[in-house]
Amino acid sequence: MPPPSEQAGQTGEQAGPAGEQAGSAGESAPAPWLVVIDMQRAFAEPGSAWSVPRYAQIEPVIDALCERFAGRTVHTRFVPDPAEPGQWARYYDRWSTMRRPPGSPLWGLTRQLPDGAPVVSLPTFGKWGEELAALTAGAPLVLCGVATDCCVLATALAAADAGRAVTVVADACAGADDRSHGDTLRLLGLFSPVVEVAGARSLTGAGEAAPRQ
Repeated sequence: MPPPSEQAGQTGEQAGPAGEQAGSAGESAPAPWLVVIDMQRAFAEPGSAWSVPRYAQIEPVIDALCERFAGRTVHTRFVPDPAEPGQWARYYDRWSTMRRPPGSPLWGLTRQLPDGAPVVSLPTFGKWGEELAALTAGAPLVLCGVATDCCVLATALAAADAGRAVTVVADACAGADDRSHGDTLRLLGLFSPVVEVAGARSLTGAGEAAPRQ
């Protein structure tokens, strides 16, 4: 599998931050917002059933993105609904060790956030909804976090369906495994120009994460 940065190049890596380009009427588009998806203990801890192997590798890349998008960053959390409506009951039958109450430390964020930083908590894979839409007020979205093949994918497609410009930062995301991560990036590339895949360097000017081995 080629490194994520190479995949990004194959799917139209942008020259600058998403949305910093002229609109259809010649006006500048709103400044983009960074959405940091589900950087939580449930996905960071090696003993968790939902552990993401390359979680630690993307953390410094996300830190750099958060600096670049200071004041325009939203974090999200996956927090189960104890009612487990519909098929969610069967889902948690499969992942019974993740049947934790909403207040469990497992659902806590691993990043230290500034006071007042917005956090969207939902019991769904996709984090797009009224709250995220209102916080970002029509702006293009830059997505990073975990897992590429689950919550990042679901959020990207839902936001795109709502008409938002979406950029997924390849080397600031991690999947259940390298193959799933790469396959998802290639899939997302098919949605260009509604969804773009980019490398962190194009957004921060900083070096990208080390290539995946």
